[in-house]
Amino acid sequence: MSLALPVLDEDGGGFEDWRWQLRHRITTKEEIGARLPLTDEESAGLDAAPGQFRVAVTPYYFSLIDREQPACPVRMQVIPRARELVNEPGDLVDPLGEDSHSPATGIFHRYPDRCLLLALDRCAIYCRHCNRRRLVGREESPITRSDLEQALDYIRRTPAIRDVLISGGDPLTLSTSRLEEIVAALRAIPHVEIVRIGSRVPVVLPMRVDDELCAMLKKYHPLYINTHFNHPKELTPRARAACEKLADAGIPLGNQTVLLRGVNSSARVLRKLFTELLRCRVRPYYLFQGDVAAGTSHLRTSVETGIALMQELRGYISGLAIPHLVIDTPGGMGKVAIGPDAVVARGPDKWTLRNYEGKLVDYPQPADKDATCAYDEIYFGA
Repeated sequence: MSLALPVLDEDGGGFEDWRWQLRHRITTKEEIGARLPLTDEESAGLDAAPGQFRVAVTPYYFSLIDREQPACPVRMQVIPRARELVNEPGDLVDPLGEDSHSPATGIFHRYPDRCLLLALDRCAIYCRHCNRRRLVGREESPITRSDLEQALDYIRRTPAIRDVLISGGDPLTLSTSRLEEIVAALRAIPHVEIVRIGSRVPVVLPMRVDDELCAMLKKYHPLYINTHFNHPKELTPRARAACEKLADAGIPLGNQTVLLRGVNSSARVLRKLFTELLRCRVRPYYLFQGDVAAGTSHLRTSVETGIALMQELRGYISGLAIPHLVIDTPGGMGKVAIGPDAVVARGPDKWTLRNYEGKLVDYPQPADKDATCAYDEIYFGA
């Protein structure tokens, strides 16, 4: 059920104007309560929000909420509940150990050949499952130009970095000119081969993806965007159009879904989401087990649940539609892929495997186990 929203306001903006959307984000208990009946859990969560965590929803994304259903998957992602105040053993303020892998302000460098550049600390909306609430939970203020210059200087001085992910916060909430300054600076570094942008804007603020933005991004290939759809309800005509506009600009699109209890923790939801993403030219990339971020335990599923869901996907939808199920391990130890174990037995002569229907099949091993590539030394040099 959609909510009635104004078309224009007194300062000349309108619903289709992304800047208007950001100016008119819904942020308080009073504003939310005026638009839908709150449950006791939601009311308590919103009462606790000031000083604890941020709440903000674009009018567009709020319009996707079913106001009569507390279990609405959009509603569960943006309206806090009292359980967000509960920390379970193992929950962490910095679940991925990013702060311990930060050699410069705005840089997280966990893997040898790639790093994350934190361009800003604000988002179009604030997700209840956010793993960076320690950053976006404070009063909004952009990362300073000095901070960004120091971060860029670190990348310039580190030739091992060939791949940079611009993240935050959400980089696509920056003005096009400001974002271009960052992308152009990275593209000017000789050893940076790939630039990526992580953004939820196509999901929650699709009108931001305009001709000006796409024309700018198109100048800096190879450039990739990973977005974050969690439920097929989010794949509205506007969101689909935003993805297709980016794809038409030659930008490969990937999607990183977070497995969320009660939101998308069913095989039929994930099948629908992943196959519909492909129709929008968005490749399902990762399905994340929920990070152990403080206040999010009520939204996490067990690892067994994630593996079982993957078993229900494999063989029933195209392999192109199946993401990697991963755990981004606590303490900054990196991503680990997990999934159903198809190996029943292994040996020097054959391996026995289980297919998606549960049937067993033998794969014979070659007699010669030599795996060297004789041409390598010629191609790469001795």
